[in-house]
Amino acid sequence: MRYDLDDLRLFLHIVTEGSITAGAHRMHLSLPSASARVRSLEHYAGVALLIRGRRGVRPTPAGTTLARHARDVLARTARLESAVASYTRPPTAPLTLLGGGSAMHRLVPQALISFLRAHPDTDVTVSESRTPRTVRMLADGEADLGVVLDDEAGDCGLRTEPLGDDSLVVIGQAGGVLAGRTAVTYSEAAEHPLVGLDADSSLRRWIEKHLGPHAPVARHRTTVANLNVLVSLAAAGVGLAVVPRRAIGPHQPLDVCELREPWARRHHLLAWGVKDRAASTATMALAEHLRHAALAEPSLRGAHADSGGRQPFQDG
Repeated sequence: MRYDLDDLRLFLHIVTEGSITAGAHRMHLSLPSASARVRSLEHYAGVALLIRGRRGVRPTPAGTTLARHARDVLARTARLESAVASYTRPPTAPLTLLGGGSAMHRLVPQALISFLRAHPDTDVTVSESRTPRTVRMLADGEADLGVVLDDEAGDCGLRTEPLGDDSLVVIGQAGGVLAGRTAVTYSEAAEHPLVGLDADSSLRRWIEKHLGPHAPVARHRTTVANLNVLVSLAAAGVGLAVVPRRAIGPHQPLDVCELREPWARRHHLLAWGVKDRAASTATMALAEHLRHAALAEPSLRGAHADSGGRQPFQDG
């Protein structure tokens, strides 16, 4: 016995609406045509599928079973058609998302995971990029979205919106030289061995730019390529590190101090490209996933807020 898919759709509409007339309307059929299709279904099934009354119809036990299986058949058919169609649709250009090293640590990966799962037909090209380059690419129509820093984006002429705090802090081994401190200057931190990011990383270059030519000479015991490794080294007591607060997990064994420098207070902005595609549904969806990822990030601010006090820097 074979059932026509349109007949199954019609039957589901009738059961949902409780009316053959309403089901016929949803399928753009006349009432006589819809009634004839239902009778044909009942003929093939060999059993009544609907109980007809003055106020409409309701399914018989056999009709309820047919409706349940019809939903499953139609859902599987839709998935099959979608899977095959993905090979016949012309590929769309991927979205382009740019962001600095801090954004690439946790914010962008979290947003990508949720976005790509929710949008299997949309691809995203992601690149690490400092804010000046990101702004240029967005303005030239070479990117769709960028995560930029407020102090470097300035009045860039792009559409921007606040995305979250990206202030820098100093971290070290729990119970180490930062114990009892709530805030330190960079000069104080540089009196002790440091661990840092590679010289060509966007965050390292940003810090050195703001330190200027008269920065204190710091001893870097080692430099590494990513923030995960950097935080782990600091937690192990290898050296102090300057990192974005958002790079620290909520349960990592660290002492965390505010970095007492004006340039350490910074914020991420979500910046939009100028090309026509910047307002596409996919771009807006990706922006929403970035917002959700920013809101979901753990914060240590309440536990390590700067009290404004200054305590002696002691080895512990």
